[in-house]
Amino acid sequence: MRRISKLTRVAVGVASLALAATACGGTSGESASDGETAKGDKGLAIAYDIGGKGDQSFNDAAYAGLEKAKKEFGYETQDIEPTEGETDADKEQRLASLAKQGYNPVIGVGFAYGPAMEAVAADYPDTTFGIVDSVVEGDNVASLVFAEQEASYLAGVAAAKATKTNTVGFVGGVDIPLIHKFEAGYKQGVEDTSGGKVKVISQYLTQTAEEGGFSSPDKGKAAAEGQIEKKADVVYQAAGLSGQGVIEAAAKAKVWAIGVDSDQYNQEALASYKESILTSALKDVGGSVYALAKSVEDGKPLTGVQTFDLKVDGVGLADTNPAMAKIDGLTDAVAKAKAEIIDGTIKVKTE
Repeated sequence: MRRISKLTRVAVGVASLALAATACGGTSGESASDGETAKGDKGLAIAYDIGGKGDQSFNDAAYAGLEKAKKEFGYETQDIEPTEGETDADKEQRLASLAKQGYNPVIGVGFAYGPAMEAVAADYPDTTFGIVDSVVEGDNVASLVFAEQEASYLAGVAAAKATKTNTVGFVGGVDIPLIHKFEAGYKQGVEDTSGGKVKVISQYLTQTAEEGGFSSPDKGKAAAEGQIEKKADVVYQAAGLSGQGVIEAAAKAKVWAIGVDSDQYNQEALASYKESILTSALKDVGGSVYALAKSVEDGKPLTGVQTFDLKVDGVGLADTNPAMAKIDGLTDAVAKAKAEIIDGTIKVKTE
């Protein structure tokens, strides 16, 4: 059985670091034969998930972690965008290229990198690899996973306290087990807080990521508009870049949106909608990226499953919108639920 460890406390707020508007570099660098890592002082490299940099959510949180490591350790970094319609072979080539150039660690942002990382990691035993949102076996692989259901439960508590119509919505990007965790926690939080009085309308945008579930704001907007027509006055989205459309629809209808992964109330690109973003279910992707980089820099690379949950502030609920404190009972209910999840009184479902 692989070692399963919990990271020491990491700052959830790393995901809200200022995001520099820099473009990705190419793949230039020192070449090496297959399976052989170039020597040098290069540091962290990340390969983005679908939607790429600029999603104001998952990928941007990873970039914030990279920027923090770059600033602290003063080394060269690289971040690479995905390509439309790419295959696992394309991902393998990307990860192998970064390892060849001497980057260490090399992180795949998103579960889609699972097969590629499994194939590549064994060829570069001196490189530490990381994967966000998936578990990959390997002596030199750190699987960076999160208790998304716990943060989503808190989002459900907030939604139940904020709704005036007793109807709330959930928009998932792709119908996969990872996003089911968000939905399950949210529904349970709503149910427990309202005693079953609040209805949850759920919708998934696509069955596969290739269909654009995580990268199509228009799909998110249409889904949210449909839920709002059915009287949902709080809509929680776990849909990557598509979630921007959900937030836009909520703002237009003057109802609440709940963001995901990063504190979307503070995202510059969403500033025109911020007054409609009640809160965000936080997932410290940036903190996990930084933690792995620091472990390599310290000469003690993390490996195995690294779990980020409420106990280590690896997930949480943003409280930056002052409107939260004005909703009767919301702040106290969220604090109580958080404490009870941490002490085990509340067991949050994942399905």
